[in-house]
Amino acid sequence: MSNDVKESFASDAPPAPAALAAKVRTLAPSMTRSMQRVAEAVAGDPAGCAALTVTGLAELTGTSEATVVRTARLLGYPGYRDLRLALAGLAAQQQSGRAPAVTADIAVDDPIADVVAKLAYDEQQTLADTAAGLDTVQLGAAVGALAAAGRVEIYGMAASGLVAQDLAQKLLRIGHIAYAHSDPHLAVTNAVSLRSGDVAVAITHSGTTGDVIEPLRVAFEHGATTIAITGRPDAPVSQYADHILTTSIARESELRPAAMSSRTSQLLVVDCLFVGVAQRTYESAAPALSASYEALAHRHRATPRGGRS
Repeated sequence: MSNDVKESFASDAPPAPAALAAKVRTLAPSMTRSMQRVAEAVAGDPAGCAALTVTGLAELTGTSEATVVRTARLLGYPGYRDLRLALAGLAAQQQSGRAPAVTADIAVDDPIADVVAKLAYDEQQTLADTAAGLDTVQLGAAVGALAAAGRVEIYGMAASGLVAQDLAQKLLRIGHIAYAHSDPHLAVTNAVSLRSGDVAVAITHSGTTGDVIEPLRVAFEHGATTIAITGRPDAPVSQYADHILTTSIARESELRPAAMSSRTSQLLVVDCLFVGVAQRTYESAAPALSASYEALAHRHRATPRGGRS
């Protein structure tokens, strides 16, 4: 991630207290180990850390005052005082009687009812974290680019490839020219023909998938507007992205790899993009949606009992 992008995170309005934990989960992988200790401390015990001075928190985490201040700024706060206020607000929310979080991983011998409860909680938390951490300024700019695009190319591999297909299908249904690519060779050869006014979207949870980064780089170098949907805003994919949309860092377990759980947050971002584009192009989007519904209506009519489908 460039210094300009890093500075943009620090210059945005400070995140609300409820978004602090999500911000920590999103940015922790890109922090130094000493900064991670500070971030983990404030997210794990907001009430206790809110009572500490900058010196006290530095001593608690075995770091320096400068590290504490840098961590606060990376999390989006102008200084440590602002972070303490957010911690106090978060502690107050946690003491307001909300139900305790379900945090245990799924075990091989878990009853199916527990599996349902744990997965439902995990999905809910992933969506909440993504919504809390999503930069609406970047989202609005991405929506504007997509709404005005002559052509949209979307790149994603494996699980992210399914999300790429979802975005392409949504845009096609409201009359936009969009293609999803999971073949890296085809993605690059198509990216070569993109120009100013076209848009390329890369979807990669890790932000390091070479087969996604390469076509995005080609599109970027040919003048297309580029968008990255990623769980790591400082990853290599960000070097070629005009707009970065950050998803939450998925909790990975033995029975549920990150590629599966990250798809939930990616699909939320895709839905936000689609609805935003539909709003901006409503006069053409609404008739296109109606026409697609009508074209498929006969396939959903009930077949008389005993008849053939």
